[in-house]
Amino acid sequence: QVQLVESGGNLVQPGGSLRLSCAASGSILSTDDMGWYRQAPGKEREFVAVVNSNTRPNYAALVKGRFTISRDYAKNTVYLQMNSLKPEDTAVYYCYYAADYWGQGTQVTVSS
Repeated sequence: QVQLVESGGNLVQPGGSLRLSCAASGSILSTDDMGWYRQAPGKEREFVAVVNSNTRPNYAALVKGRFTISRDYAKNTVYLQMNSLKPEDTAVYYCYYAADYWGQGTQVTVSS
């Protein structure tokens, strides 16, 4: 069984930065995807970014150039560095592993 615990969500002003973390426990393979989705109020959950040991990170068009995903394979932890945040980035951010396991979500609010 895999468990994911996110942290780092907060209230930030437009143009600001946040770093989200997601620590995984259990049987984790570096070749499996680990990444982030987000869900804004009244909207469907959408892909944000993904990383594994075989391929380059992949990003949604809306965040490319502003967000950076990284992964510490020794700690089984994935990070999402979010810069130049916009109000439309406001959402609950969910970490996932191998498309089968999900964290509980962490709230990111971008507002002045």
